Amino acid sequence: MPIYNPQGNIWKERVFSGIQPTGTLHIGNYFGAVQNWVKLQNEKKDVIFSIVDLHSITLPQDPKTLHFSILKMTATLLACGIEPSKCILFQQSKVPEHTLLGWVLGTLTTMARLYHFPQYKEKSAALRDIPLGLFVYPVLQAGDILLYKSTHVPVGDDQQQHLHLAQHLVHCFNNKYGITFPLPENVVVSDTGAQAGKIRSLREPEKKMSKSHADPKSRIEISDSPDAILTKIKKAVTDFTSEITYDQENRPGVSNLIDILSLSTGKTIQEVCDEASNMDTARFKVLVADVLIEKLSPIRNRMQELMDSPEYLEKVLETGASQAKEIAEKTWSEVSQKIGFQNNLISTSFKASNVVKS
Repeated sequence: MPIYNPQGNIWKERVFSGIQPTGTLHIGNYFGAVQNWVKLQNEKKDVIFSIVDLHSITLPQDPKTLHFSILKMTATLLACGIEPSKCILFQQSKVPEHTLLGWVLGTLTTMARLYHFPQYKEKSAALRDIPLGLFVYPVLQAGDILLYKSTHVPVGDDQQQHLHLAQHLVHCFNNKYGITFPLPENVVVSDTGAQAGKIRSLREPEKKMSKSHADPKSRIEISDSPDAILTKIKKAVTDFTSEITYDQENRPGVSNLIDILSLSTGKTIQEVCDEASNMDTARFKVLVADVLIEKLSPIRNRMQELMDSPEYLEKVLETGASQAKEIAEKTWSEVSQKIGFQNNLISTSFKASNVVKS
């Protein structure tokens, strides 16, 4: 479906999003991102999803396990409901135009702008030697979005600054070289009112659930066994009040469990609280665990089946890369001509000016 962009141009509506292959997908990723990806593909939108392995190496990775992680993430996404027949799913590094466009965009922004990204400050604080990739990866991320002329990007609050950089680079490029890219906007997928993008750590509920947290008990992973899920939920940090009430500021632990149950069942936060009005925290934790086990078990089982078919997973990524590259090559050809890497008019003019006249 064509849409009008704030620039006044008409662009084909297209959604792009990516996920790193490292770490195991947890319920925060699932409810905050992947579940929405499934909704978008089922709405028959033009959607492109990338396993962004180039981004994953901004911090050291073991080459012996990275490719396994890529296949595991592919299996996880398919098990969660992503269907290659309804979208493009591919491995980022298989489309080299990502890095080509990323380099061009890097010439249009400044170090001062990149230095203010909170993720850079947070991750670099614990490092003695800071990799350059950790500093410049937001530019590559913008390149990921622009390469497919994406009009919409599903991002959480912590990624808004990245989207703003992409929008800034669209203005910079279009003003300098002519209208080439649409202005990407955040895509909003309706939910039940629970904080889908803000599932908190089970151990530190004031922080967001994270794949990289040192304590595995801080998160529920998609591949967790029923026993592991029950144990982690039982040990989730709450407070000394047994009543089940929703108050993110004063009761973040209990509120987090309410959010998890709301997202798992599709019920509103108020409905969850009403149904748990006669429960204490211990009973409520068991209920949350039971619902999560029922929700995740089919996904975990399907994921295990897919991991037994690595050839199929490789084929899915190969087909997706071919589809993505078809779009990427067209965009890169247009960019190359506009910035002067290749330009048929100049080439023809140059040849004509060098003809020896008799």
